[in-house]
Amino acid sequence: MHSASPKKRHDDSLRAAGAILLVSCYELGQQPLGLAMPMARLEDAGFEPEAIDLAVDLFDESRVTHARVVAISVPMHTALRIGVGVAHRTRQLNPDCVVVFYGLYAALNATHLLDTVADVCLGAEFEAPLVELALTLDAGGKPPQPRPDISRELAAAKKAAPLTPKRNSLPPLSRYARLVKDGQYRNSGSVVTTRGCKHLCRHCPLPPLYNGRFYALPVDAVISDIQTLVDAGAEHITFADPDFLNGPTHAQRIAREMHARFPNLTFDYTAKIEHLNRHRDIVHDLKAQGSVFVVSAVESVNDRTLKLLAKGHRRKDIVDVIRFFRDIDLSLRPTFVPFTPWDTIADYRALLDIVEGERLIDHIDPVQYSIRLLVPPGSFLLRVPEMRAQLGDLDASRLTYTWTHPEPEMDELQRAVAAIAADAARNGRDAAETFFVIKGRAAPTGLPALSKSADAAWIRRRFPLDRHRPPGLTENWFC
Repeated sequence: MHSASPKKRHDDSLRAAGAILLVSCYELGQQPLGLAMPMARLEDAGFEPEAIDLAVDLFDESRVTHARVVAISVPMHTALRIGVGVAHRTRQLNPDCVVVFYGLYAALNATHLLDTVADVCLGAEFEAPLVELALTLDAGGKPPQPRPDISRELAAAKKAAPLTPKRNSLPPLSRYARLVKDGQYRNSGSVVTTRGCKHLCRHCPLPPLYNGRFYALPVDAVISDIQTLVDAGAEHITFADPDFLNGPTHAQRIAREMHARFPNLTFDYTAKIEHLNRHRDIVHDLKAQGSVFVVSAVESVNDRTLKLLAKGHRRKDIVDVIRFFRDIDLSLRPTFVPFTPWDTIADYRALLDIVEGERLIDHIDPVQYSIRLLVPPGSFLLRVPEMRAQLGDLDASRLTYTWTHPEPEMDELQRAVAAIAADAARNGRDAAETFFVIKGRAAPTGLPALSKSADAAWIRRRFPLDRHRPPGLTENWFC
């Protein structure tokens, strides 16, 4: 635990402009809700926070040096790893400031963060506690020490009056991920309609905190935020809920109201395979209201893996949803975790065969073929005997537990595919070309080196560069 001086400085107060500095590190290429939401709460309480989004802007030493509180948003693992570096740099520049981590991964990693670089960790429902912290420090009090308490945070969140996220001081939408549809680029904005999740998927960071709880945000508040984004130039909305169909009626209500007010606005959302199967009528209706693609966490085609992850679907369900979407001409963009301790090389090849056979190559960003199962502190996976059997130590630098596949070739393949996908992203290579390079790398040994899986001329005949491509965002890190 690092202690910072709780006393007010004589030359400024915590209510001065920039005395509270909010920092976002990475939020899937979107204008960060992790800045916009606490900005609204803090301003409503009389503070004048400033914000930096390191996904699009450089680290500003002068703003860090003059801040009394630096609060770092860590809604996902990538943001956390970047955020730890930010915190260490902040300590060097401004050792007296209070360093706060807030968001999903702040709660999961609170023990390590408080032992190393943080003064305070706030959980997933961070807005009210962040205001409470600011009020305490502004009154000369000391920062609280307890670990994040989601029940207390949820209670505070439900009592708070709805506020529209504050976006006016954030970088413009043109600097963030954009929708690409029919060769045209459109500005995109991100909103949420619910918080938490009613499901208990074991590899997800939400269940250890929410434990199956979720709540809906008022329709008027969501539409107000969408209006703000439209006024800022948004032509497309990403509903960034963990699962838009956790509350299917609520989702329909918001989509219909949005379409009535902004008939040219398109949108995308994320939903579980089981929800897409169960609520086909709603999927149809959402398409009529403007949905152009849907993200779904398919993860694996190995039924044993899916059961261990508590995904709630099987391989057959995946194929059913893929074909349903093709029948209604709606783009499905699956995400995967193809490297787990239980997926074999045969499973990996089967996954690639399904992608190719179901004509999904252009619907999937190549990085998805390289994702390795992450096991953060607090993960429900730590309760699974089949996971514990493969588990190593907690890697403090990477903030995840290590594990080794029982078949060394799978770990080797994962590293190779990650390198292929990263190189393709750096050099703007075609998704189809990259897919077949990966498929060739995963093919059984003994095949000719220049097989169809790696033959550029054969690929180009099947996938000409001027082909029609399904809609998607320019940011390729969905997970």
